[in-house]
Amino acid sequence: MITLKEALTKSKNEMAALRKELEEKAIESGLNAYIGFESSGEGVPILIKDNIQVKEWTVTSGSKILQGYIAPYEATAIVNLKSKGMMAFGRSNMDEFAMGSTTESSYYGPTLNPHNTSCVPGGSSGGSAAAVAGGLAIAALGSDTGGSIRQPAAYCGCVGFKPTYGRVSRFGLAAYASSLDQIGPITQNIEDAAILYDAIAGYDPKDSTSADLETSSTAEQLDLSRKLTIAVIDNYISEASPEIQEAYTQTVAVLEKAGHTIVHKNMSNTKYDIAAYYIVATAEAATNLARFDGVRYGRRAVSENLEELYYKTRSEGFGEEVKRRILLGNFVLSSGYYDAYYLKAQKVRHLIRDEFTKIFDEVDLILSPVAPSVAPEIGSIQDPLEMYKSDMYTIAINLAGLPALSLPVGSNAAGMPIGLQLIGNAFDEQTVLDGAYSLEQSLKQSK
Repeated sequence: MITLKEALTKSKNEMAALRKELEEKAIESGLNAYIGFESSGEGVPILIKDNIQVKEWTVTSGSKILQGYIAPYEATAIVNLKSKGMMAFGRSNMDEFAMGSTTESSYYGPTLNPHNTSCVPGGSSGGSAAAVAGGLAIAALGSDTGGSIRQPAAYCGCVGFKPTYGRVSRFGLAAYASSLDQIGPITQNIEDAAILYDAIAGYDPKDSTSADLETSSTAEQLDLSRKLTIAVIDNYISEASPEIQEAYTQTVAVLEKAGHTIVHKNMSNTKYDIAAYYIVATAEAATNLARFDGVRYGRRAVSENLEELYYKTRSEGFGEEVKRRILLGNFVLSSGYYDAYYLKAQKVRHLIRDEFTKIFDEVDLILSPVAPSVAPEIGSIQDPLEMYKSDMYTIAINLAGLPALSLPVGSNAAGMPIGLQLIGNAFDEQTVLDGAYSLEQSLKQSK
């Protein structure tokens, strides 16, 4: 597949032919990565996750409850994209309202992993990652609330970049957990990730959480010669599968050979990250999804009175995982439990951020697994708690609002991709991309 950097030099006619080719390939692949082939604007086609508003598109967040909804406005990320020679092309499949780690909870059915169609592509941006990895998209936008860009990128063998919270406007992104959500790129390589990130980043007065900071071109400033100090979290590795541990050890050796300094650190047990994240995220989700009631958006159930309208619309429109998280969120916010759960989770969140800050006083980056295993088979995870555990390495980054990038570092004996992530300090995307670029090139040379 042509890279984003290469595509930006092509003519309009060449891009029109490519869009037709991508649509045909997506249909023939049977991966169910695309759920629509709408297009908006001119330029290089970028696949858009189904929870990002594109004006006059059907945008459903992978849910039955939003069937029939037409976006009346454009997300700022899409406006920025179009101003940089790119266009929105196609809607990618996703876990319903971004709630999931496998893209199995989608109203449109599961997406398949291009490396093994019996396996999940990860989630919630599974459609975006599967399309990029499967050669069905040049690049894509996803959203990351607790790892939903990085984990599918790791499962599918492509690059997934979550910028610092506030770097990319959330205006036009369907809210799951407002203090955690962030739009970011999924691409074929690090350079493309920098190009797409540069295209969508920037301050937006329409987003009250947008960081009013200057941005510069990270793609133009990518520096292979930088020698960085990188922390490895020793107690994290023991929780991963043997094949992830082996890939991690080999990657550390590659980084050392490239001239980077490795230091060893420990962090709090990931069980605290999981507990804090799922309390905060579900509490915000219960509030954000209250707006989907059959009155203002999308699908409306047949009913005889207002109470029945609310009940039937939400019962019929939401899937099981969304209902589960709404119930949990309402529980932790309820009288008598708010202090015991929600406030305590916010205190733990503060401790997690302090822990990262302390480490970044000594290092430039942190190397971490993305998931404890390679992509599991479709249908193999029946217990929701097991699915939640697959986010153990990614959610702390969202709680702290930090940038992190997942890139492929190898594969297991069955040929399934293994990805690791580099985590950076807040608003230091350049260092994350420089470190990832160095690792990517070093891995190529070591093969």
